[in-house]
Amino acid sequence: MQEIGIIMNGVTGRMGTNQHLIRSILAIRENGGVELPNGEQVLPDPMLVGRDERKLRRLSEEHGVERWIADPDLETCLDGDDEIYFDSQITPRRPGALLKAIQAGKDVYCEKPLAGNLDTAIEVAQAAEQSGVKHGIVQDKLWLPGLMKLQRLIDQDFFGDILSVRVEFGYWVFTGHIQPAQRPSWNYRAEDGGGIIDDMFSHWSYVLENLFGRVETVQCLEKTHVPERVDENGDTYEATADDAAYAIMELEDDIVAQLNSSWTVRVNRDDLLEIQVDGTEGSAVAGLRDCKVQHHSNTPKPEWNPDTPKENDFTEDWEQVPNNQEFENAFKLQWEKFISHIVADEPFPWDFAAGARGVQLTEASYQSSDEGRRVAIDDLEI
Repeated sequence: MQEIGIIMNGVTGRMGTNQHLIRSILAIRENGGVELPNGEQVLPDPMLVGRDERKLRRLSEEHGVERWIADPDLETCLDGDDEIYFDSQITPRRPGALLKAIQAGKDVYCEKPLAGNLDTAIEVAQAAEQSGVKHGIVQDKLWLPGLMKLQRLIDQDFFGDILSVRVEFGYWVFTGHIQPAQRPSWNYRAEDGGGIIDDMFSHWSYVLENLFGRVETVQCLEKTHVPERVDENGDTYEATADDAAYAIMELEDDIVAQLNSSWTVRVNRDDLLEIQVDGTEGSAVAGLRDCKVQHHSNTPKPEWNPDTPKENDFTEDWEQVPNNQEFENAFKLQWEKFISHIVADEPFPWDFAAGARGVQLTEASYQSSDEGRRVAIDDLEI
């Protein structure tokens, strides 16, 4: 059994605590470590890093993590023997911290987006590539059970020629006036890196690219539908970031993707995320965990007639895709793959170049909305 030290910066936040520390690193430790191809086990040894000593101490005590340090400038923690630096801070703080870790010779792994703008994302990606350190970015949606079932269908050529993809994502985030908001207030302040395009389009970039093909153009409209919200202290603030975005994207092989992302929508679908794929031979609708399909052979033949009552329940014409396997936490699965990449040099294509492409799509989407036109997305060379 060998150990690998991991500096976990920003882990006191909701995502860092729940998904990365508890459900990934601590879960891996409880399972005895990451099993390498040669059968050896690697045990992650986390060191919690952040800006708030009180939060770090409480997190350490609650979960039995012995190593922690309040080191916002990373002056101390990067001098140690830990091999991996992980960053889940808010976006504006991430690039500078990653560059320090790269300069210190650490292998680097981080939450998305890689940076708040494309130039900075390219700078970080190039620094990582030129330094020779290994680098990866979180692309957790690829290991959601629903999307893994979609990938299975694609691999089996279920769809025939894929024609279009429709993504519906979002839910109603309370403003905080009567009921507390279920997302942090910085999400709605552009100056703090907030906005649903910044938050979600890096996800859509890798989901579309990995499952269907590279994004070639985007036409997007961003909106701030709710102009005023209440923060964690009960103070009213102006929402300066977009809370909804409506986009049409053209992918490789003439596939059209339509994406609605909103924190101002009430859910009338099976899940908070639904992806519908339509092809010449069949269609599928995937949520976070489930996926249902309709093949060409059992597709109904409706006729448009609004003057007569609806005779067919269209939802009954779909069949569930079986699990056929055990699905683990998506963040944990990618952590295991990254640790295997570091220790055993296993393949890991989800690197900082992929992260930069996510920022490229984000930036192009904002440009499209600002200029009211379709924007082409060129191949990005790192």
